[in-house]
Amino acid sequence: MTQDFYCDEVLSGNTKVNIVMETDKVLAYHHTRPYYKHHIVVIPKIHIQSFISQEEDNNDELLLEIMRVIKKVAADRVLQTGSSKIVTNLGTYQDSKHQHWHVVSGERIQ
Repeated sequence: MTQDFYCDEVLSGNTKVNIVMETDKVLAYHHTRPYYKHHIVVIPKIHIQSFISQEEDNNDELLLEIMRVIKKVAADRVLQTGSSKIVTNLGTYQDSKHQHWHVVSGERIQ
């Protein structure tokens, strides 16, 4: 497994993904190994290690853009399925060291 799946595989194009929404700075796509019936990942297109990384001080505008994408994706899931959940992991819970969020709905499948 690569050190940073999102940079090394998704953003580089090595792993093809089913895109849900994309801006110049943010990508939302269907998870390659979903844990829920509807499982979408939202990532910045630049490497940011974590939501709480201290070295990423000047990314407020990027964070707002990420939140706008998450809001649209989550609203669409609510419209389509009646509910959604937004999750991000930190510290030892964060397997991939690239800031990302999961927007999920439906039954857990794994």
